[in-house]
Amino acid sequence: MNKKELKAFLDLKVAQYNHPKFLESDPIQIPHRFTLKEDIEISAFLTATIAWGNRKSIITNALRLMEHLGQAPTDFVMNHTNKDLEGLRPFVHRTFNGDDLIYFMGSLQNIYNNHDGLEGIFSKNPQKGTLQPAIAEFKKVFFELPHAQRTTKHVSDPEKGSAAKRINMFLRWMVRDANTGVDFGLWKKIEPSRLSCPLDVHSGNVARKLKLLKRKQNDAKAVRELDDNLRKLDPIDPVKYDFALFGLGVFEKF
Repeated sequence: MNKKELKAFLDLKVAQYNHPKFLESDPIQIPHRFTLKEDIEISAFLTATIAWGNRKSIITNALRLMEHLGQAPTDFVMNHTNKDLEGLRPFVHRTFNGDDLIYFMGSLQNIYNNHDGLEGIFSKNPQKGTLQPAIAEFKKVFFELPHAQRTTKHVSDPEKGSAAKRINMFLRWMVRDANTGVDFGLWKKIEPSRLSCPLDVHSGNVARKLKLLKRKQNDAKAVRELDDNLRKLDPIDPVKYDFALFGLGVFEKF
C-alpha cells in the first residue's frame, strides 16, 4: 500500500474500533463507571497500572480494586486512614501487590495535595511534540516519598528505554476527545498531537507488517519511530491509529 491507501485503510479501522462497543472488552470500561473528573482519572490511572496480561483478568482485578476503594477512588485517596490502607493488603494483580497499592494511595494523595493533581504534573512539561519527557518527570514526582524499590517498576520511564505502554494508554484516555464515547477528553491543557501510541506486542506486530515500524524491540526508540510515521498520517490526532493497530492485531489476527 502507498501512503494514501494505508491512511484510508487505517482510517476505516479507526472508525470500526473507536466505538462504544470497544468498551465491552477493554479496561477503559472501569473509569467509565465514574462521573467526577478526579474519580475518572484516578480509576483510569490505577486500571492502566495493572493493564498487562489477560484482559479479562485485568478487568476483573480492576473492578475488585475499585471495590477496595469503596467505589469512591478520590475520597479514598484523599481521606484514607491507616486502617483503610491495611484493608488493601490482600490485593494482588500479577506482581502488583497490596504494598504497592498502599504506596500508590499515599503518592496520589501527595500529588493532589501538592502538585495540582495528575493533570497538573503532565501539563507542566512543555516540550513540543511529545509527552515522553513529562512521563519521566511524572515518575520522579510519583516516587518522591519514601518507597520500596520494588514498587518503582510499576511506573515506566521512557528515558530508561521503556515504551511506557500503560502510561501512554492512560494519557490517550485522558486527552483524546470524547466524541465517540470511548476516550474521555478530560485534560484540555495537552494537545492530542503530543500523545504516543501505547505500543505493545499486538500493535507493534501490526505496525511492522504495515511498514510503520522497523525496529524489532518494543521500546522507547520504537515508540519514537512509530510516532513519526503516525504523525505523517494525522499530525493532529496520530494516536487514533492505536484503535486500528490494536483492533487489527487482537480481533482480526492481522
